[in-house]
Amino acid sequence: MTRTRPEPVQVVKQRRDNALRVIVEGVPYAQFLGIEFERHGDELTAVLPFNEKLIGNPALPALHGGATAAFLEVTAIIELSWSMVWEDLETGRIDAGDLDRTHLPRLPKTIDFTVDYLRSGLPRDAYARARVNRSGRRYASVHVEGWQDNRSRLFAQATGHFLMPSRDE
Repeated sequence: MTRTRPEPVQVVKQRRDNALRVIVEGVPYAQFLGIEFERHGDELTAVLPFNEKLIGNPALPALHGGATAAFLEVTAIIELSWSMVWEDLETGRIDAGDLDRTHLPRLPKTIDFTVDYLRSGLPRDAYARARVNRSGRRYASVHVEGWQDNRSRLFAQATGHFLMPSRDE
């Protein structure tokens, strides 16, 4: 009995990175804010690089609350999309080569999104991670945490509920 050789690690990484890049490029507002994503296996960390245009209160200075909320919401949407695409990539339902700007997976739609501003966002890079609490065929619940210098000192957190796109669309 012969076994099929596993794909080289670099090929698998490249396929996953391409899929993530296509998903992130499908959210123009993420590009406007400059949000980037770091991938380690199936875990994503969102990075909001500091930019003067993100300052809401120049007297402090502090990140604008709307930029903070948008950062957390984009992180939740990308995490949900990534979890759907990850499953399809790993089971072979889709090929990363099939993903491009014209064949983007449909993104979840926000039902509601509640942000808790725990402290002022400082004028420096911010990071966020989302955790999918529940994801069904039609509905998903996500919790997002945002921090800057210290992961245990959150500056904002959010909970969102999303309408999931059907798998056959």
